[in-house]
Amino acid sequence: MQLSKQDMLVQANSICKNTLMETLSIEFIDFGDDFVVAKMPVNSKVYQPDGVLHGGATVALAETTGSFAAHVFLDLNEVFVRGIEISANHIKSVKDGCVYATAKFIHKGRTTQLLEVKITDDDKNLISVCKLTTVAIPKSK
Repeated sequence: MQLSKQDMLVQANSICKNTLMETLSIEFIDFGDDFVVAKMPVNSKVYQPDGVLHGGATVALAETTGSFAAHVFLDLNEVFVRGIEISANHIKSVKDGCVYATAKFIHKGRTTQLLEVKITDDDKNLISVCKLTTVAIPKSK
């Protein structure tokens, strides 16, 4: 039996308890046939010393969202998914509100997957563009 979208989001958010995702208040909010969206509040927990969103927190949001996309769209009965490389270009600073990561596949291979993750703010301004490579590792039978 396949889970509903709402049940899948509840399950995804519940497995993030006691992890970096909970520490950064990252929440999965939507997914579709070819995308996953998560949000993260911008506050003192994710600031760099001068009071703007830390690039490392942005990258953590991007990797979290891209990895979840790989989990949603690959058969987890057959493989483990791991991130193996991530790059980020930070375009604009953010001081408050939330940022939203939207992950989409560029390439979905059997072994490696390449995802583009765009980070936007509450006004849909582009904040960062990240690329994430994941690998599907076969489970032992």
